[in-house]
Order: sequence, then structure tokens, then C-alpha cells
Amino acid sequence: MKGINYLTNQKGEKTAVVFDLKKYKEELEDFIDGLEAASRVNEPSVDFEKAVDKIVAKKTKRVSRHHKKVG
Repeated sequence: MKGINYLTNQKGEKTAVVFDLKKYKEELEDFIDGLEAASRVNEPSVDFEKAVDKIVAKKTKRVSRHHKKVG
């Protein structure tokens, strides 16, 4: 395929692949996203609403800490 090259070791075995990013950038990003998702398949899931509440609570705490009244 054009834009895809394989690197080989001394035995002629393929050891790496080089992609033309101008040609395959989107496909590679999708592939890498899939690999990352697959690597996390056994991680515990978090309820979306609980995650949002936790983020908002942290942000609110941080903002209130920076805007204390003086005097």
C-alpha cells in the first residue's frame, strides 16, 4: 500500500510500521483510540452523573477558595 512501510530485522521479520501521516492521520487516530479503549475494558466504570457532580464540586471548591472576602 502506498504510504505504509514496514521495518524489518536482520531475519526479514516485520518489526515496525511507518505510516504517512498526511495520508492516514484520521485512520491512525481512530485506531489508537480503539487501542486505548480496549486497554481500559477491565477498568471499573463510573456513573456519568456522579462524575459530573464530582468535577463540579471540585471546581466550585476551587473557585470559592480563590474568592474569599477580605476584612
